[in-house]
Amino acid sequence: MRVSPLLLAMAGCATHEVQRDAAVPPVPAAYVDWFDGGRPVDMGGMDWGRMDFARQAAEKGQYEKAIASFKALGREGMLPAYYDLGKLYDKGQGVPRDPALAAKYYAKALHRPNSSLGNASVKLGDLYLDGDGVERNPTLAFYLYRQAIEAGEADQAAAKLAGMLARGEGIKRNPQRAVALYQKAVEAGDGSALRELADAYRPGGWYQAAPAKAKGYAQRYAEYARALAQKGDVGAMTDLASLYARDGLLGYRPEEQRRWLMKAADSGDPDALGKVGEALLEQGETQRGLAMLEQAAKAGDVESMYHLGSALLDGKAVTPRPKEAESWLAKAADQGSTNATVTLGRAYIAGDVLPPARRQGIQLLQGAAQKNDPLALAVLGDLYLNGKEDFPAQPGKAIDYLKRGQQAGSSYATAQLGEAYLKGIGVAPDARKAESLLKQAAQQGQDYAARLLGEAYLEGQTLPANPDAAERWLRKAVVAGDTTAMTALGKAYLDGPLADRGQSEKAVSLLTRAASQGDDYAMVVLGRAYRDGTGVPRDFRQAKRWLEKARDAGHDSAELALARLYRKHGKGAGNIDAIIHAARLGDPAAMADLGRAYLDGSNGVPMDVQKAYRWLSKASRAGHGGAAASLGRAYIKGNPFPKDVDKGLDYLKTAVARGHTGAMADLGGMLLRGEHVSADPQRGVQLLQRAIRGGNLGAMQTLGQAYLQGKGVSRQPQKGIALLKRSARQGNAYAAQVLGEAYLNGTGVDKDPAEAKQWLTRAANAGSLSSLANLGRALLYGRDGLTQDEQKGIKLLTRAADQGHAGAQAALGRAYLRGEGVEKDAAKGAEYLFRAARQGHPTARLALAKAYLWQQGLEDANQDQALLWLDQTLESRGEAALRTMRDLLQNDQAAQAASKVPPTPR
Repeated sequence: MRVSPLLLAMAGCATHEVQRDAAVPPVPAAYVDWFDGGRPVDMGGMDWGRMDFARQAAEKGQYEKAIASFKALGREGMLPAYYDLGKLYDKGQGVPRDPALAAKYYAKALHRPNSSLGNASVKLGDLYLDGDGVERNPTLAFYLYRQAIEAGEADQAAAKLAGMLARGEGIKRNPQRAVALYQKAVEAGDGSALRELADAYRPGGWYQAAPAKAKGYAQRYAEYARALAQKGDVGAMTDLASLYARDGLLGYRPEEQRRWLMKAADSGDPDALGKVGEALLEQGETQRGLAMLEQAAKAGDVESMYHLGSALLDGKAVTPRPKEAESWLAKAADQGSTNATVTLGRAYIAGDVLPPARRQGIQLLQGAAQKNDPLALAVLGDLYLNGKEDFPAQPGKAIDYLKRGQQAGSSYATAQLGEAYLKGIGVAPDARKAESLLKQAAQQGQDYAARLLGEAYLEGQTLPANPDAAERWLRKAVVAGDTTAMTALGKAYLDGPLADRGQSEKAVSLLTRAASQGDDYAMVVLGRAYRDGTGVPRDFRQAKRWLEKARDAGHDSAELALARLYRKHGKGAGNIDAIIHAARLGDPAAMADLGRAYLDGSNGVPMDVQKAYRWLSKASRAGHGGAAASLGRAYIKGNPFPKDVDKGLDYLKTAVARGHTGAMADLGGMLLRGEHVSADPQRGVQLLQRAIRGGNLGAMQTLGQAYLQGKGVSRQPQKGIALLKRSARQGNAYAAQVLGEAYLNGTGVDKDPAEAKQWLTRAANAGSLSSLANLGRALLYGRDGLTQDEQKGIKLLTRAADQGHAGAQAALGRAYLRGEGVEKDAAKGAEYLFRAARQGHPTARLALAKAYLWQQGLEDANQDQALLWLDQTLESRGEAALRTMRDLLQNDQAAQAASKVPPTPR
């Protein structure tokens, strides 16, 4: 078979090369003889005379005579006669229309090259492309149209083949080659191809946006259509009207649109009336549009029956009229409209407008599927893939339908099949197939396929992560109006893989659009973003607004997100009412916060043991580990709950099971020391190490101190110092204090005054009163290798004493009595010793007791009697007790006796 230049321009390769191209499946074996060439039919003048005689009979309406003549000629090998026979049965001229028989005769005309080969190929290609009388087979139609072009019928076949290339129907989608082929069709005299070229270049068209080119082709097409319309071509009239519609290629010109619509309607042609009715419905002229559709439907136009039934069913333009809709759709279905069959079947399955009749709906869809209708196959695939409440999914059956639908050219089925391979539904996950199918469907206009591709590239699980591709495909879906894609892209710009692209304003715009269209997840994402300040400034009111909208829309996580908003707002602003509101909304963390506030009498609420227990228990039951830990500590300490070690340990174990590192540190320390539980150092170390991996500073300090001192574990000073330093550097004041004292005293390490001073200073700055006191004493007296600095020592002791540290108060008291680092001041000395003694500090108590004995001249008397006097004096708890101590220490001998009491060892 020869290959024309036009075919080369279209396909980009020779015939045998296309056969090997994965973009085009091979010709099915049953049809190879239609395309294998052979010896051309040789017809002489007499043969053509007999052909002309038969054709004239057909033109005169003598169909029986014409059919008999054509059949005789065909049996004698005159293959063009079969083409003429096919046309009669295809058009229903003189016989009932029979597309199946027409296809049979067209096929007979293809067995050897002849003058009708191109025409017969075009007609047979039309039947296979539409599934009219034969099983729909776009691939076979592709080969037939290509053969027609080779036979010189480019004016008939080029545009048809271009359309298949533009849609990816029966062949891999190739818009560039489609455009080239449409241009060749125009050159061959097919003016209708001008309209397709205009659509290709229009904004959002199927090729490349080039508005000037689109308008130029549209104007040329308008001239072509106007010439046909003036000759009475009703189809050209409706086409002209569409050029001037709201979305028309030549701009909205309502008067011009109406003029051509009315001309078409005046023809009385049922098909024209139906098209005008559809156009009027789109324009919002509901009643007039329905009236024309009904007139056309009553005149027997099947397409009008379908469109009328659909309009009355969906209620977009009118109040639904289910009974009438069902009647018209059923009539259209009975007369062979697969669109009506599928629409009616889907309506029965949905059961929202028509009474539910799933079995009947499936039967209708299966009937359409037997004719290889793409939409029916896709809908059945969807139904069996996902199932319904009382209709179990059958993934294997679904995949079969979807594969057939994909082969039949359904972009919807292609998208669903791609999703099945992407997610492993009914088939094993296959990234390559998923990607190929989804791209094919997206290029064919399936917005949700573009969105699935974008989401898959974002997630980087089945398909490799590819942020650029993700952004590109999601944008494509967004442009097409896919609300879920708006949310996915907006979220990716805010806090996902595209967050580094500086598109926070675009993100908010996309999410707001999606939310305004009812996407409750977009509302949640917006609410969380404003709550957390993710990509936008924190804004409590905006966060509250969007999360409340999401809650009212029924999103599952909105209530909890709203509760967390109130908690965050409450903690940030110190607003206990917001935390109470969050707790009442069900946020376990807020319940725990509230319980702890009542436990301590903090955050603006009074201490309330019952409320503390109620909220902490509620939070613990909701799975909050911190609440369980707080309950455990309170029961073990016996404050404020009655002491119950077993109950407290149970709560701590619950918190540990929930991963709470603080509870691990607490229980690990107890097991290490054998405190409240039988000692189990191995288990204790394991828990402490788990807590350390979770970043718990207390666990680092506990285990570090244990290694340093060899308590519960083998002594490993270096390991202990490393853990203590790690904890101290992250802000644990007690770990810094332990380090400072270790370097001060040489516990597990060599004495190092500089290191000691550094760590004690760090601990003091972090709030450790003991470190303030220890460092103050060492500096005051120049002990432990530290250079004496009386002024700084007094300053540090004063800071610790004024914050209630009894040891610092006792040391200051002695200093004021002795005049060490400060001027002697018996009154101040008495006051500091008195405050320390009130806290039970032994040195302060003994100093005051000694002073009393000296005053009474009983310095050698029983100190127990003196301490008894002291306790009785302290119990008065008033200014009188302090005055007594001041008066007592005005006695120089008493003050001297008090100042000689040695300090309590650290």
